[in-house]
Amino acid sequence: MTKMPIKLQDLRRKIYTKAKAEPEWRFWGIYVHVCKMETLEEAYKLTKKSNGAPGIDGVTFKSIEAESLEKYLQQIRHELTTKTYSPNRNRRKEIPKVGGKLRTLNIPCIRDRIVQSALKLIIEPIFESDFQDGSYGYRPKKKAHEAINRVEKAAIKGNTKCIDVDLKSYFDNVRHHILMEKIARRINDKGIMHLIKLILKVGGKRGIAQGSPISPLLSNIYLNEVDKMLEKAKEVTKEGKYRHIEYARWADDLVILIDGHQKWEWLEKSVHKRLQEELAKLEVEVNKEKTKVVNLKEKETFSFLGFDFREKIQNKESGGYK
Repeated sequence: MTKMPIKLQDLRRKIYTKAKAEPEWRFWGIYVHVCKMETLEEAYKLTKKSNGAPGIDGVTFKSIEAESLEKYLQQIRHELTTKTYSPNRNRRKEIPKVGGKLRTLNIPCIRDRIVQSALKLIIEPIFESDFQDGSYGYRPKKKAHEAINRVEKAAIKGNTKCIDVDLKSYFDNVRHHILMEKIARRINDKGIMHLIKLILKVGGKRGIAQGSPISPLLSNIYLNEVDKMLEKAKEVTKEGKYRHIEYARWADDLVILIDGHQKWEWLEKSVHKRLQEELAKLEVEVNKEKTKVVNLKEKETFSFLGFDFREKIQNKESGGYK
């Protein structure tokens, strides 16, 4: 496993520290770091490591390196610094989903994946400082098994009512103007904002492209206020060490667990209402057919990240949820 260059590591650490210490600070003068060869070289390594297929231009890693990687990156740098960079159209590829439906991936060409990765390297630390503990999807040092353990522990502690949320065509319906407003709360850099606009416009008037390096970060930025609402609900309803609500989110996959005791039925209704209010601000719809309230105590089940959660009784002394 290759390590990030120390200078770039230090820069990302400083950006994160500043962002964490000053939540209202808007970063400026950071576009220059996206354009640095050091950043582009690291972005190329990350892009090659993912070993994705060529984009619409057919250019491969092999052909880039055969001609001259340095020359290729210098050309990208020139386009970025002179503000002449314009991304190519994404290559569309449909992959099967469970139930026979198809998911459309939008695959940028290698050149554009390098630019997006370079951009992500610089702005990710800013938004990482703002993200909540219950958000796990595609974040540094966050693993799927941690999200699964969070859900299991909450259920064992009595949060046995689950709102299993399904967002209707989430990635396809992200509103660009709302996303840009959220990004602008933390970034006051015309170069960065212009670059993000270019990347978003390639996919059309709305939505973010599944299959691009920057889309997981953008999707987390868009839903961060939902996470904040759930964190606040946890705090205001806790009693000592007991928490009567827990949640875990992986991209657009969200589960909210609420205390199964009858006296907390009001909390289920309240959270459901607040969730609808926050999603309405984002113009995101809940898929009413797939979103459901599950009661584990009544032998009902829900799925999260490939795991089915149900009550299991091994004997009188032990049990659990998984």
